[in-house]
Amino acid sequence: MVENYSNDYDVKCQLDTCKTYPAITDSERGEIVCGGCGLILLQNMADASYENNGYNSEDFMKLARTGPATSLTMHDKGLSTVIGTNKDSSGNSLSSKTKYEFNRLRTWDQRSKSRKTASLSKAFTMLHGMKTKLGIPNNVVENAAYIYRKAVSAKLTRGRTMNSLISASLYAACRENNIPRTLDDIAKAGNVERRILSRDLRTIIKKLELNLNQYDTASFISKISNNMNLKEKTKRDAFEILARSEKEQITAGKHPVAQAAASLYISCIMNGEKISQKKFAVESGVSDVTIRNRAVLIKKTLKLIE
Repeated sequence: MVENYSNDYDVKCQLDTCKTYPAITDSERGEIVCGGCGLILLQNMADASYENNGYNSEDFMKLARTGPATSLTMHDKGLSTVIGTNKDSSGNSLSSKTKYEFNRLRTWDQRSKSRKTASLSKAFTMLHGMKTKLGIPNNVVENAAYIYRKAVSAKLTRGRTMNSLISASLYAACRENNIPRTLDDIAKAGNVERRILSRDLRTIIKKLELNLNQYDTASFISKISNNMNLKEKTKRDAFEILARSEKEQITAGKHPVAQAAASLYISCIMNGEKISQKKFAVESGVSDVTIRNRAVLIKKTLKLIE
């Protein structure tokens, strides 16, 4: 009879006569047994032992029992296998006939990989390159790979370039995870036109029914101020100006990057940092006219004096 009293490892037999007996752990069988009546209290325990005693990277890889984690950013999700070298399990070389057979097997193994797998491999190589250029976290890249796989399954690749689709997927993932990257940043890293990227992004949002929230404007204040090496007090004052602007409800429907740049520009004036609107425009990717208009509105509404 096998009965699980608990899913936890701290289990005890419920019989009154066995309360004084300890529970015995059998690591080889993965079971916990009552020391009095022999009842199996818990079975199928996870093996927590670790036999790797290697002291260098080579020994570690030889003795490791598990491979790398699966990832959506790999074309095969890290699950496929590769036929190894022409040696048997003892390390001895194979015969000429067996070598020929395994060479043929390797050839057919490569040919069996479909065109879809090859295109995914190329797309995810491009995705990793964009990740390095833009400094995007791994979880966002995983999300982008998931969105791209859904776009491929929905047959959205017809009539669209791989660059634009993978760039649109990455931008959508950044929006979902509130990572401040503009369309211009993504278009430059992916080597695509902003117009084409915007078009394919709208297609992905519509076809895959994505619900992308608007960026948090405060994240763009941090990004722009860090890139321009502004003072910490200037950054804090910009956050305060943005919070007051949101309270006065003058940020609704406005470009978040332009709003962040205008708040920083006003904060620079208040703290004596002489930085032109043109520099803010170049750094934020928004025209200086837009920044000027947002700054005028903020100063008029909040009654700020230069």
